[in-house]
Amino acid sequence: MPKKMALNLHHNLFFFFIMLVSILFMASAQLSSDFYGTTCPKALSIINSAVCSAVSKEHRMGASLLRLHFHDCFVNGCDASVLLDDTSSFTGEKSAGANVNSLRGFYVIDNIKTQLETACPGVVSCADIVAAAARDAVVALGGPSWSVGLGRRDSTTASKDTATNDIPSPLMDLSDLISAFSNKGFTTKEMVVLSGAHTTGQARCQLFRGRIYNETIIDSNFATSVKSNCPSTGGDSNLTSLDVTTNVLFDNAYFKNLVNKKGLLHSDQQLFSGGSTDSQVTAYSTSPSTFYTDFASAMVKMGNLSPLTGNNGQIRTNCRKVN
Repeated sequence: MPKKMALNLHHNLFFFFIMLVSILFMASAQLSSDFYGTTCPKALSIINSAVCSAVSKEHRMGASLLRLHFHDCFVNGCDASVLLDDTSSFTGEKSAGANVNSLRGFYVIDNIKTQLETACPGVVSCADIVAAAARDAVVALGGPSWSVGLGRRDSTTASKDTATNDIPSPLMDLSDLISAFSNKGFTTKEMVVLSGAHTTGQARCQLFRGRIYNETIIDSNFATSVKSNCPSTGGDSNLTSLDVTTNVLFDNAYFKNLVNKKGLLHSDQQLFSGGSTDSQVTAYSTSPSTFYTDFASAMVKMGNLSPLTGNNGQIRTNCRKVN
């Protein structure tokens, strides 16, 4: 073989080797739905049983577990940082404005973690529990299912400031909502479909008082009925369903409500207020199957936000504190 040809062959083999190594590295950093297949085969069934039990006792818990996953992933990725209590070295995310006195479901995660530590100690991460619980909660409320990638590891710190800056506010206008989701890699369409999570759950009076008393793109009968539980002063913590029609079902009624000017939050109605997202809302209001399919795809994408994998992070023994 001529020397030049041999050199070229060697050169090509070297590059092929580098490519192979990088592909294998990328694959190792990807999440896998059967990550615990051999190390903790009962993991998903343990999570599912606990979630179904919690949601059957209190339907609102389904929305709370879904929201927990969303608020985790939007702050430095899906790393269970949202579960950490404050320490002397950091102020965690629980006290951020978007979470304080409203984020729920921590005890459900604790209960699941305790069962998993008994079944297979030190194996299943808190971040994976939160991700799988969100999917199981949606299914328990009659919504779509999706394949949850597993293999996330848990963070060793948390940040109140990042939570304050990164979690979208219910007072945002459409342009700010589009930007907040775009900053996390989501398209406007994905922002709209993920907002459909508000087909279940409740909100506090202080978050929508301005809307029901001051805004014009609102059904007058709807505004009057909501005012009965949300006075112009006082009653800040009074709760109202985000979806006034079928709150305990995960369906497309949220989008029908928006078309009828019955969005509870300002940020909800912004999706149908004469702007670029009106057509998307209309499409979901008439086709539950399209909403389900798109929602499931967007949830898979959200669950893939900057996970800690490989040797990064840790597997917490107690989800509330670093090992």
